[in-house]
Amino acid sequence: MEVLNYLAARPGEVASREALLAAVWPGVVVGDDALTQVIIKLRKALGDASETPAYIQTIPKRGYRLIAPVSVPLARPPVGSRRSWRLAAAVALACLMVFAGVYFWVAKREGERTEGPSAAAPSLPSISVRSFEPVGADPEAALLARGMTADLVSDLSRLSGLAVLDASASGADAADYLVTGTVQRFEGRVRVNVFLADARTGKQIWSERYDRERASFFDIQQELGPRLVHTLPAKVSEEELKRIARPHTRNLEAYAHFQRGQAALGVRRKAENEVARAAFEKAIALDSGFTRAYAALSTTHVWDFRNQWSADNSAALARAFTLAQTAQQMNPDIPEPYYALAFVHMHRRQHEEGIAQMQNALRLAPSYADGYALIAGLYTYLGRPAESVPLLRSALRLNPQGGQLYFLLLGRAYLFLGDLAQARINLEQALARNPENVETLVYLAALHLAARDEKEAAWKAEEIRILQPDFRIRDWLRTYPMSDPGQIARLEQAMTKLGF
Repeated sequence: MEVLNYLAARPGEVASREALLAAVWPGVVVGDDALTQVIIKLRKALGDASETPAYIQTIPKRGYRLIAPVSVPLARPPVGSRRSWRLAAAVALACLMVFAGVYFWVAKREGERTEGPSAAAPSLPSISVRSFEPVGADPEAALLARGMTADLVSDLSRLSGLAVLDASASGADAADYLVTGTVQRFEGRVRVNVFLADARTGKQIWSERYDRERASFFDIQQELGPRLVHTLPAKVSEEELKRIARPHTRNLEAYAHFQRGQAALGVRRKAENEVARAAFEKAIALDSGFTRAYAALSTTHVWDFRNQWSADNSAALARAFTLAQTAQQMNPDIPEPYYALAFVHMHRRQHEEGIAQMQNALRLAPSYADGYALIAGLYTYLGRPAESVPLLRSALRLNPQGGQLYFLLLGRAYLFLGDLAQARINLEQALARNPENVETLVYLAALHLAARDEKEAAWKAEEIRILQPDFRIRDWLRTYPMSDPGQIARLEQAMTKLGF
């Protein structure tokens, strides 16, 4: 609908693919297939044909345009229709009141449902770290800013006396303190400005400027975490401070490759997975002691196994396990190796072992949002979705921008709990963030069948065929980590009914 609205606002004009992607999916990494899929669906809904279009015309190598006539409705009713206008207003008001009632009813239910273990004790001081901004158009400054933000969040999450919340608009409002900063690189030097403010009043509490040689970038990172903590009213042991003061690497080139790999890994497509693997391997070649690079490299091999991208899936998973073990042996004091090991155990269907690994990670990093999400996913795979929901609520509290994965996990848990309304809300949120994710579409198709909406289920089935024409449910389940027989049977039955 957003694509159609965009085109209708510019009748007869060519809208480039880039403009449509930027307008409809702002801030989300999607491929051209997402837009192609939407155009196909619009044409089907309108009864249009790409060869002889009456509505949407494809302009080769340029984009699309709406060629159907467009009319704009009157802003107000004509004179003499006051009764209709009053009726429409009354209906609108009634709808608004119903919506408000439903909204607060759902909010109340959610409040009741989220009782259970929380991610951090409410009495702890909380902090958000907003993404550091690069100064100018220097790509290396952008990489350093991204890395500094991610590492500071990771380091602060390892402190037991501090709750670290995501710095989205909602996360910043919920936190007590907010960290912002800038990174600038010039003439072989790096300048970092850091600011700490009271998140509720906006009053600046502390600031610091670091101006060092480029090679001393990691000294800035080493000093920043402890300096911030000493400024906050947080109870943190000297041992914890020593742990966060240890740099993950002192090789700036290795660090840059690692950050590039992290960005590519988040896309979750085969080509980007290979780019990520190459970047992590370069990082390790430059610094053989870079623990986080080993853990991240392990994850690329798990994705090969999960998506059956490798000629030898068993070998891919074995390689992932070796790399994760290596990372844990190199540095057992950071959470990433435990996550990598748990991820491998999950795909081996050794779910209890995976849970144990993540519990160890959360002891090291009590605000590790991804850790709560992974444990939640493991509980659902075991057939215990009720235990997943409060953990995922904790993950979303710590990281409201957890993205497609958190909403997918929450929607999946609600589906198996039989709460189709909440399942749909969360699965649609997941799909909005990554329209090309086949797993989300599988669960949405199963959900619509459970709701007896066969037309909508058929729409989702068509989207799966567009993205993965050779999709077969039994092949897909072969490397899917689910172990609960009832849940597996439910997915098989639904997807078989849809022709998969």
